[in-house]
Amino acid sequence: MTTEDFIIELFCRRDDLLGDEPKHAQALLWPSELVTLGVLYGYKGVGEHAFYRWLTRDYRKLFPRLPERSRLFRLFRTHWAWTARLLAAPSLLGVADSYGVELLVPRREGRSPKQLGAKGTSNLRWIVGAKLGFVLNHLGLVCAWDCNLASVSDQAFRPLIAQFDGQMVVLVDSAFHGVTGDPTNMKVCKRGTWNTRMLVETVLSMLTTVCHLKKVAHRQADYFRARMAFVLSAFNLFAQWHGLRPQADGLVRLSINDFSL
Repeated sequence: MTTEDFIIELFCRRDDLLGDEPKHAQALLWPSELVTLGVLYGYKGVGEHAFYRWLTRDYRKLFPRLPERSRLFRLFRTHWAWTARLLAAPSLLGVADSYGVELLVPRREGRSPKQLGAKGTSNLRWIVGAKLGFVLNHLGLVCAWDCNLASVSDQAFRPLIAQFDGQMVVLVDSAFHGVTGDPTNMKVCKRGTWNTRMLVETVLSMLTTVCHLKKVAHRQADYFRARMAFVLSAFNLFAQWHGLRPQADGLVRLSINDFSL
């Protein structure tokens, strides 16, 4: 499948899902076109200028009414909530974790009064940036997510788990545990137990190597949140592109490498 064929099929799949979303009378793009572009942006894993240059150079004919670059990314910021339709359904057992995203080199911290992000720890080292919290179902698909400053504790993401009370038991590490306020459906796993949680490492590895999510360069929170929404919706979409079929050993193996742009 060529990249052009892939983009066309991606649009068709998004149109089936968002076809009932009305188009504003003055809008240049249909909702399914905008979400298609947002998914491509999140998945390609490059900056705004590089993505727009790639899109206009190679695939402008697929989007003849493509708006100017800054206008396009303002639309992403405004309409990222449409990606909620791409979130997966909860299952009986799930896992939750957090992921540190670097926004600045630590040495540059505090140089700007409008700095986005804060100093915190990720993978046992200091970063200046944000933290992405997420809940996965038993297949490794994203059911819910949120983001906050890197300085906050993982306990700030417990509401993501609590919303699935009565639907899903969520496995977490000890960083989510607090003296009070733990959701009843949250199970804290000691180090070396519940190998099911290794599913998290598989997902994070793909987000890091394919979507280049470890380091981004956003300067406003709204644009950063939109980026996270499109990245996670792209992951859900491409992980299920050919169907989630179990292997001979009974495991369902996730992969999004075939769609690297």
